[in-house]
Amino acid sequence: MLTILTQISSTYRSFIVFATGLIIISIFLPNYKKLQQEKKHYQIGHHYPLYISNKELHSSYNNSDLSQSIKRWNKHTVGYGENSAILFQRLGLSSRLLYQLANTNDDIKSQLTKLKPGDILEFGFDENQTLAELRRSVSPIKTFIIYKTDSGFDSKFEEKELNFEYNYVEAKITSNFWNAAINAGLTANQIMEIAEIFGWDIDFSLDIRIGDQFKVLYQEQVVEGEIIGRGKIVTAIFTNQGRTFTAILDDKTNNYYDQNGHAMKKAFLRSPVDFRRVSSNFNPRRLHPITGKIQPHRGTDYAAPIGTPVWSAGDGIVQKSSYNKFNGNYVFIRHNQHYVTKYLHLEKRMVKVGQRVKQGQTIGTVGATGRVTGPHLHYEFLFNGVHKNARTVELPKSNPLTGEEKTNFITNAKIYLIQLNHYRNALYENNVSRNS
Repeated sequence: MLTILTQISSTYRSFIVFATGLIIISIFLPNYKKLQQEKKHYQIGHHYPLYISNKELHSSYNNSDLSQSIKRWNKHTVGYGENSAILFQRLGLSSRLLYQLANTNDDIKSQLTKLKPGDILEFGFDENQTLAELRRSVSPIKTFIIYKTDSGFDSKFEEKELNFEYNYVEAKITSNFWNAAINAGLTANQIMEIAEIFGWDIDFSLDIRIGDQFKVLYQEQVVEGEIIGRGKIVTAIFTNQGRTFTAILDDKTNNYYDQNGHAMKKAFLRSPVDFRRVSSNFNPRRLHPITGKIQPHRGTDYAAPIGTPVWSAGDGIVQKSSYNKFNGNYVFIRHNQHYVTKYLHLEKRMVKVGQRVKQGQTIGTVGATGRVTGPHLHYEFLFNGVHKNARTVELPKSNPLTGEEKTNFITNAKIYLIQLNHYRNALYENNVSRNS
């Protein structure tokens, strides 16, 4: 055979190999009629039955179907002294059912045994008046659900999508900052947050004046189109005695910086207490209220109720924590080789000598101990042993943003400032149209 092939020309040999290949391929091809028959099984425009096994149908069951079968809901707000056992008894549900639920899983046990006054529970009953679903509102966006299954009960947490929108307020101070902020629509928490943001530059107990202004862009938490709470302050601008301070939130660190990336936080707070009425100011030639003599008052007095927390103005180490008949209970804190702060007439001292403290940590409470005319905190600020006015002394600054972090922040800061002006213009136009 090989001899015959070698005698044939190369052209004929190629033809024979090609023909042999076609014959082999044709042997393994499916039958043409069979292909035609299979093709007829699926024609466009025709309806064909879909077969699903019972197992697949059961696994695709959604618990929302259970909610649709509930015929009656009973809503209850937990009162003082009430617990799961009392609620179940009141609704005619057996203690055995409660025991069954509590032993189903740890989540159910935790949710049913840690009820608090004000918690809202919703009991869903089916057509047989048996418990099919129980819902507990954990938060405005989170609900705990106990639902009935073929084998008993199970549970899950269901969360709604939380969205954020912006809102804007502005005001000019005509009496005090608190009243102006409340009238503008800010909450108490937001007011204290503003005082904290600018607390390194402005003493809200002493520095606020009539005519000062503020602008605030903040987030609102929205669920299903309903506002459920306030979010973070995004941008705030405060003009105090002609000086304007701008604070912008850094999304990455949740710290506030000015528009140039300098930290709002400084090494010291301007005020070591919540802003309240101040009884006297820094005055080196004032008359002492008890002796009547000219005696330097090298510090600031903050009038506040007894028990008001007193904060450390900065990080440091407690140098003294003691009592004498003049200062009453007092605490001295050394912050480094240059700075010392003093806190006098405390009701209680809450730190010991040598203890390290952090900025904003409570070190005592306002009192009326020592030589005083009423409850207040006497606060002194010393630099290299010399008394300085804590309200006006230039404070050491925290490290600013640098490099790529600074570049990214400044880009975002410009966007936030544009948004603030956009909402400010919208508010102005709304007021104009309302008054016209």
